[in-house]
Amino acid sequence: MSDDTLGAVRQPTSVARRLDRLPVLPTHRRITTVIGVGLLFDMYENNLSGTLSQVLRADFALSATDVKLVLASVFLGQFFGAILMGRFADRFGRRTAFLINLGIYSFFSLAGAFSPSVGWLIASRFLAGVGIGAEQTLSDSYLADVLPARHRGRLMAWAYTIGFCGVPAVGLMAMWLVPLEPLGVAGWRWLFALGAAGSAVVWVWRRGLFESPRWLAAVGRHEEAEILTARLEAEARQLGKLPAEPADQETAHAVRDTREPLDAAPVEGPPAVSARPTGPFLRLLFSARYRRRTVMSWVFCLLSTVGYYGFGTLAPLVLTAKGYDIVQGLGFTATAFIGYPVGALLAVPLMDRVERRSLVALSACGMALAGLGFAFAGSPGMVIACGFTYTLVSNVFSSASHVFLAEQYPTAIRAQASGTAYSLSKLTAAALPFVLLPVLEHGGPGMLFATIAAAMALLAATVVFLADRTTGRPVDDAG
Repeated sequence: MSDDTLGAVRQPTSVARRLDRLPVLPTHRRITTVIGVGLLFDMYENNLSGTLSQVLRADFALSATDVKLVLASVFLGQFFGAILMGRFADRFGRRTAFLINLGIYSFFSLAGAFSPSVGWLIASRFLAGVGIGAEQTLSDSYLADVLPARHRGRLMAWAYTIGFCGVPAVGLMAMWLVPLEPLGVAGWRWLFALGAAGSAVVWVWRRGLFESPRWLAAVGRHEEAEILTARLEAEARQLGKLPAEPADQETAHAVRDTREPLDAAPVEGPPAVSARPTGPFLRLLFSARYRRRTVMSWVFCLLSTVGYYGFGTLAPLVLTAKGYDIVQGLGFTATAFIGYPVGALLAVPLMDRVERRSLVALSACGMALAGLGFAFAGSPGMVIACGFTYTLVSNVFSSASHVFLAEQYPTAIRAQASGTAYSLSKLTAAALPFVLLPVLEHGGPGMLFATIAAAMALLAATVVFLADRTTGRPVDDAG
């Protein structure tokens, strides 16, 4: 594949430049909130099976293998969902993909609430995972598309701050509902039903989102891209945040001839050409232009799950191994999980001030240290303190990594390329119960978190040596 062909994935720059120069508008804040609430149910889903693992084991008389399959099923579904919906989003649009993935998740999460057997439960968890699997990739791609470069990190961190409220929410609701049987229905079934109902509400809200102008321009739908971009500029001018004359001149320049593409305006760097990549997609990802960032992204996604979901999924089982009963374990887990939204909130002021590559590496090392502290904590107070510290640092890590990964590829291939990398994290998450549970059973909490710490150290080294700086750069500089 020639360099000229590889240049085909470059984003038309006029719309991109105009979107990046915008101030933060009420529309940007509304989009951030809607995306954030959708992410809340993604986080809720990712931590639901782990939080309920001991309860489900008792209710269904699960074997050790059954527990592993229940924990793995949702992540295996997310592996396929991230690949399929990422490709769909690059081909048919971010907004349409958003509606499809939430619709699938809501339906099969509700189906899980009516599980009569472990087979039904595993199947419904897998299919719910297919639906929710691309949620974070689609959210990252859409926000990277529509948010101005100078404010992208901070606003995406706010979206994830809202999203991570879903983690303590599932812990607190489990602690409340699990001992109860409202209307004669087991409390854990209500947790599945509530996830389905909440995501259905978000589906309705998301119908009001507009398609990404950056994506529309990248696929040649210039008139639609121009209309949406002009509306955002008009909103900025109404608020007195964008000078009328320069904006009007550039808009007129961009649409001076409907036969002339928006990227025909003079720009710095090589000219943009057709937005459609050609040839096998994996060959494109491993071409000279993208090879280093693809290797970095894939290694990053494979290892990040070990630290992030390794704690969220296995913490209740670690507490059981330490001798705490189910109710105590749920209480400790729910308290520790409060660190998730606090960490995401802490990331907000850091995101655009600290280079994201450095923030990712430092927070990964912090997770390693806090995890070792959690493993060897000898009192309830220390268990909660180390667990809270772990979740806090892990969400600085997670917020930074989502922005960081969304900045690696240009608009035309962003959802599919980042979705392919992100799908590997789900494959790792599906394997975690089969890999880490035996480590916990035979080596105890200390060996488990030593393994997690080693993975985080390797991840930090990969990011430091292979990643480029991305903070504050136009997102299509990735091309």
